[in-house]
Amino acid sequence: MRSPDERRRSDRARTAILTAAASAVAELGYAKTSIEGIAARAGVGKQTIYRWWPSKGAVVLDALVVEQPDVEWPDTGDLTADLRLVLRATVAEFADDTRSATLRALMIDMQQDAALSEQVHSRMLDPQLAATKRRLESAQRAGQVAPGIDLDAAVELVFGPIYHRWILRTHRFDEPYADALTDLAVRALRP
Repeated sequence: MRSPDERRRSDRARTAILTAAASAVAELGYAKTSIEGIAARAGVGKQTIYRWWPSKGAVVLDALVVEQPDVEWPDTGDLTADLRLVLRATVAEFADDTRSATLRALMIDMQQDAALSEQVHSRMLDPQLAATKRRLESAQRAGQVAPGIDLDAAVELVFGPIYHRWILRTHRFDEPYADALTDLAVRALRP
């Protein structure tokens, strides 16, 4: 008789936990989601969750990151078209009420939890910012971005207004906003 494969069982439990976390947040919201609730949905004990994650925020982050494909910008050779595509997708993501509420709650938890903050940066923000910088470097080599521009600051120029609007809830998120932001960024970066 063969003994159960512990790794496969662990993989199934991990997948069940991440699925449960994502569905709990979508259904209840971040604030009402608890480790106990996630454990019950996943059919595991809460000690199983704490074996792999130190907090609710860490579990939810893993559930969010699982849903995200690897971050890479399109590079059609047309910076304006590529930037428009990415900014429209980013604005649409921030406009999604469920996802936005979850991200807001994570941002709040990050202020009190340095480990969670580091994880959000390294797993969500840094890959997006690095992909943006690579695309701007390509555009700079192609003569579409002025030489000598601080590309780290340029990346903040691209995404900073979106975060500002999202955090302060100053205006709606829609495609015309993404397109206007694209046009402003391209004009600012042009040689």
